[in-house]
Amino acid sequence: MIIYNAIRTPDGTVLQSKYGHDYVVYKDANGFEYFVDGGTRYLRRGYTVGAPPYMEISMYSENTSHENIRKYLSWGTRGKAGNLPLKYVPIESLDTDHIEAILSTQYQISQELKQIFINELNYRKQNDN
Repeated sequence: MIIYNAIRTPDGTVLQSKYGHDYVVYKDANGFEYFVDGGTRYLRRGYTVGAPPYMEISMYSENTSHENIRKYLSWGTRGKAGNLPLKYVPIESLDTDHIEAILSTQYQISQELKQIFINELNYRKQNDN
């Protein structure tokens, strides 16, 4: 599973795509354009022909510690009442009640994502968070 879909452009700018079809484009200081897309669904990159290479900095659940997963995996939220603008926050920033609500109401999420949320709850119990 893709945890963090991002590249670093030659001028040091990090471009991150947070959800499927989240097309993020940036004109680098070198004058060339770079883009990322796909969020946690797929990796798609592009750049202007002739541009210097970018650095791939994406992370996958298979080879990333939970400490990094909780910092880099984002979840979209509209607040407790559901009336705020959509904001993506790292799962380490979600309230425990929020994670429990996700697990009990969001049946469409993958088993792998459910396990990550369960791991986060266990992490908090073990670390008194």
